[in-house]
Amino acid sequence: MQITSRDNSLLRQVRGVRDGKIEELIFIEGLRLCEEAYRSNLAIEAVVISEELLRKERAAAVTGELSRVSKRVASVSEKLLESVSYTKTPQGIIALAQRPEASAERLEASLDANCLLVVLHQINNPVNVGAIVRTAEAAGATGVIATRNTSDPFSAKSLRGAMGSAFRLPIWSGVEYSEMIEWCRERGIVTVCADVEANTAYAELDWTGPTALLLGPESTGFTPEELEETDQRVSIPMQGAAESLNVSVAAGILLFEAARQRSFRGFT
Repeated sequence: MQITSRDNSLLRQVRGVRDGKIEELIFIEGLRLCEEAYRSNLAIEAVVISEELLRKERAAAVTGELSRVSKRVASVSEKLLESVSYTKTPQGIIALAQRPEASAERLEASLDANCLLVVLHQINNPVNVGAIVRTAEAAGATGVIATRNTSDPFSAKSLRGAMGSAFRLPIWSGVEYSEMIEWCRERGIVTVCADVEANTAYAELDWTGPTALLLGPESTGFTPEELEETDQRVSIPMQGAAESLNVSVAAGILLFEAARQRSFRGFT
């Protein structure tokens, strides 16, 4: 199907998903990310592709795969694609997919005796959320928990940062902080909080048991009450005058220390 009108119903739907007005669907932009969505078996609802990109061999192959599983497929001009794109420079293809399940049940199904979870607590920058999800997968984490008021891991900007990891990692979102703490406690999962004032350096902690790494808001950090509820607190020793690290950078350091210890002790 070819679309020539900006007021087309499919393009209105795309804009609605892009702007967060249709919550049951997610907005996926870019050839690589659309390909990751297909490989991750997401339920694709619609695909909109530019006529220019269709002429490219690799794009045609990806579009063919998406067409077989999508309910609606349409081609548009570059100008029309620009009107629905999330980025300043359109990437040639947009897909709408059913939002992946983000529940405790899905996360629970992936747990094992030595699970490694990442908890995002009130991190409101979607770029950081996406980067941490991507790092979590790379470090072998079991899943991610996003507490209430954390930026949506399935927003367009978060998905771009996660580069497909959000499609594969089990994610539980919208949970209250205290509920998350109790959930971990009931399952014997040690909660480890990243805290710049902690006396224990991150490399001194044993990360090989079932662990949940808690990362908090960069601007305010965890409240004293929230810190009290955790089992352990760790810091990243720093030199110079820097007071803190970007939360996604800190996540990478901590998660790969956990991965290092687990590989040395026979865990994968």
